[in-house]
This record gives sequence, structure tokens and C-alpha cells, in this order.
Amino acid sequence: MQQVLVYADSLSWGIVPLTRNRLPFDRRWPGVMEIALGERGMKVRVIEDCLNGRRTVWDDPFKPGRNGLAGLAQRIEANSPLALVILMLGTNDLQSMHPHNAWHAAQGIAALVNAIRTAPIEPGMPAPPILVVAPPPVETPKGPLAPKFAGAEMKCAGLAQAYRELAQSLHCAFFDAASVTRSSRVDGVHLDEDQHLALGTALAGAVAPMLAD
Repeated sequence: MQQVLVYADSLSWGIVPLTRNRLPFDRRWPGVMEIALGERGMKVRVIEDCLNGRRTVWDDPFKPGRNGLAGLAQRIEANSPLALVILMLGTNDLQSMHPHNAWHAAQGIAALVNAIRTAPIEPGMPAPPILVVAPPPVETPKGPLAPKFAGAEMKCAGLAQAYRELAQSLHCAFFDAASVTRSSRVDGVHLDEDQHLALGTALAGAVAPMLAD
């Protein structure tokens, strides 16, 4: 049984746009991916570590514990051995309370990659490969979260390219979520249920050869 850690935020936690509800495991993309890999005959357990509001490396001034760098090394240690770590973060770096853009988010991803690679795992356990996933660009934010993400649709310009270049320089695998889905039609930030299905299915195809190796 291979273990895959998904380290992410509300787009992967499966929040239902404009609600505080959560999609069930088999309808959010990590679950869709696990099921699709199982249908390929692969024994894979997806471990979800997805926190609403999580940034790459910055604190939320209103909610504690949203800095993705804090405690990441211990999560790698606790869940080892891992066959793969999937990072899909950056959307919350672009909230209106922050001055960040795509370059800043990419630098945050670089810090997370370093934390994963230097985590104090047990001797003899392999350092897991890393798949960097660029979240789909924020569209016009709608509903109650609109003030929180005001301007994010402009700040996310170039995010996928920044992540692609970073992943290449750090020898990580890369996947652009926007190649298979846009952001939610409902709130412009998260993922709708059919978008979870599309992303999970596509990522299963990308992840399968990595795990086979």
C-alpha cells in the first residue's frame, strides 16, 4: 500500500461554494484520485491534510494556524513512508489582506519543498517525490468571500507559469489544474463538484506513472 499526502487548502478540503459544508470523500478530488488509482489496480491510500485558509508560508492575521510551513516537517515525519507529496496551495496567499502576487506564492512553494526534503524522517525511509499543482486562477470572487479575495483575480496572473518554472528548477513534477478546470462558477475561488471530478481524474492519470516508478 502506497501512501500519498495531499497538503492543501479549502479547494482540496472540498468546501461547497457559498456554504460551510464539505463534499464527501468520494466527491472531492483527493478521493476521486484514490478511487481512480484503485480502478487501475494500484493500492494507494490518500492522506488528506487540507486546511481551509492555509497559505504557503504566511500567517492569517485573523485566524491562527494557517501558515503552511509551520509543522510541515512533522507531518512528513508522522506520515512516512510516503510515495508522493502533492502540494496545491497559493490561492489564499492572494487574499486582499496580503500584498502578494504569483511570484511570492511560488517562493512560498519553494520553502515548502525544502521543508519536505529536509524533514526528519526515520533512517532508511525515502524522501518523497513532490508534485506541485498550480490551482486554477481566481475568477471574480462572489458571495460572502468577495471582500476577502478582492483583487485576487489580478494578483494570480502568471501563477501557473511561476509554479512551472519553480518546479522545474527544484526537480519537482508539475501539474496545472487550469488545464482541466476553471475555478468555481458559484464563488470564483473554490471548486464545484464536477470540477473536483475532472481534477481528481486528471491527477490520477498524472500520478499513476509516478507511483509505478
